[in-house]
Amino acid sequence: MPEATDYICARQMMVEQQLVARGIRHERVLDAMREVPREAFIAANLAEFAYHDSPLPIGEEQTISQPYVVALMLEAAAIAAQNKVLEIGAGSGYVAALLSRMARKVYAIERHSGLAKEATKRLQQLGYHNAEILCADGTAGLPVAAPFDAIIVSAGSPDIPETLKRQLAIGGRLVIPVGLSEHGQMLIRLTRQAEDAFESERLVPVSFVPLIGRYGWAAGREGSPDRGDI
Repeated sequence: MPEATDYICARQMMVEQQLVARGIRHERVLDAMREVPREAFIAANLAEFAYHDSPLPIGEEQTISQPYVVALMLEAAAIAAQNKVLEIGAGSGYVAALLSRMARKVYAIERHSGLAKEATKRLQQLGYHNAEILCADGTAGLPVAAPFDAIIVSAGSPDIPETLKRQLAIGGRLVIPVGLSEHGQMLIRLTRQAEDAFESERLVPVSFVPLIGRYGWAAGREGSPDRGDI
C-alpha cells in the first residue's frame, strides 16, 4: 500500500528541522531517517505524533526514542555499508530498521518477548531482511556473532559492560548512555583501538530507561518514560 503523503512530508520536515538544523551531517544517517517510516513502529493511535521531537510509549514501560537522539547515536557510531552491527534494547525495532538501511547485517536484542515479536513482524513486513531481532539479556551481547563493527545500546547503563567492550572489533565503536541515575546519563562513544586499548569520548547528556540484565541494572528497576530524550 502506498505511504500517505502527509507522513512522507512530516518525515522530510523532521529530518530538516530536528536533525540537520541541530547539526546532524552524516548523509547515510539522514538518508535512513528519510526512508524508514517511524509511524510504523508505534501504535496507530499515536501515529499523528510520529514525527514530533519527543520519545513515545511503545508498551512494557518502554518508548521509541526522540528522533534527534537516535540520529546522534547513529552518527556517533559511524556505520559503514559493510559493517556488522549489534543493537541492545531493540524496543519496537525502529533503530534496527534504520541500521538495516546503513549496515550489511544487524542483530538487535530485546528482553521483552512481546516487543521482540512485534519488532520482528514489522521488519519482515517492511522488507528489512538484513535485521534480526532476538529475545535475550542484551547486557551479555551476542558472542556467537561477534566481533561487531559497532554496538548501539538504547538503554542507560550504570557503567560500560565489559561483555560488550570485548565484542567490538578492533576499530569498532560502542555508543552507550552511562550514568548512576535512572533519569539521566552521559552518552559515551567507546572505540576499541587494540586488544586491550579503548578510547572513551563523552558526547551529550541524555535520558534513557535503565539497561536491565546481568551486566546492567537489576530486574525490577524500570525507568522513567523519557527513554531516548535529550
